[in-house]
Amino acid sequence: MNSERTQAYGRLMKTLQSLRGAKLHPHEEETVRAAADGLFFCEDLDGDASAQQALSTFHELSDRLLESERMTPELVHRLTAQLEDCGPLVAVG
Repeated sequence: MNSERTQAYGRLMKTLQSLRGAKLHPHEEETVRAAADGLFFCEDLDGDASAQQALSTFHELSDRLLESERMTPELVHRLTAQLEDCGPLVAVG
């Protein structure tokens, strides 16, 4: 964990609060929170099956939200980016 991840987690929680009820049902909000917690406490995503599963479940949810048109692609992209910012940096290349 570091301050950037802590700040990202806070931004995501504020976004979730703004989506509560209007865009996300309670069990969907819990899915996002579980993924955020999993990523926030993860040191290495490749070695953390629990965090990987929580992230996968989140992506399934985001696909359903897009397919049902309950969220715009822009909103799903913002939510996904905020969630990913809670986790460890992934090496590129």
